[in-house]
Amino acid sequence: MNDIPDIDMGLGDMNLDLAAFDMGADDKPERIETRYCKPRIYRHVKATAVKYDRAKDLVMDMLPAIVAGERIDALVSGNFIFGDVFEALAVQANITIDRLIISTLAMSQENVDSLHNLLTGGYLDKLDLLVSDYFWSHNRASAPYIYEKLDIGDRFQLAVAGVHAKVALIETEGRKIVMTGSANLRSARCIEVFTIETNPDLFDFHAEWIGRLMTAYATIRKGIRAGDAFNLIKD
Repeated sequence: MNDIPDIDMGLGDMNLDLAAFDMGADDKPERIETRYCKPRIYRHVKATAVKYDRAKDLVMDMLPAIVAGERIDALVSGNFIFGDVFEALAVQANITIDRLIISTLAMSQENVDSLHNLLTGGYLDKLDLLVSDYFWSHNRASAPYIYEKLDIGDRFQLAVAGVHAKVALIETEGRKIVMTGSANLRSARCIEVFTIETNPDLFDFHAEWIGRLMTAYATIRKGIRAGDAFNLIKD
């Protein structure tokens, strides 16, 4: 076997002061700004999968889990009226919803009535409702009923845009609850799925894009009383 020759790297004459690299237990390095940072710690959220025939039953059974911030993944029947969740949650938990933001393809009169009950019963302060232009064009006759029942105390806004998203955002007592899934604000006589979870980041994400559409496609001119508006068109 051949011997490996010694290689002179010319380091013999170099004076290297490595003292700066000696760090004692009490030494603390200066903070260095870097391009990268540690990822946020993921905090596991308890999740429960359930099946329910009716919205009120779900809320009554799962209310402690919802209030505790757990995620509920629900499979529901065609008898499930999505809007009933809001009324059941507010009444059963005896809470006031500070803000309710809804995006839906379509809605039923029953859901309008449910939202009306929340507004007049002291359970809901502010309601923003975004519906699809498809629903609006095919259900124009329902517009007067929506305005009559929900335009109360300048706390309601209705916007119409090309949306198919089914999202409900509930802000109450510092909690930000998100509901997403396939269900519209009416019963379609079909099996639906949706998720309820307390998630501030997801809430803010949806509130931002829905808010942009609410501003751009609002149908109520705030600051003009209904009587004043009628006077403009009655003659």
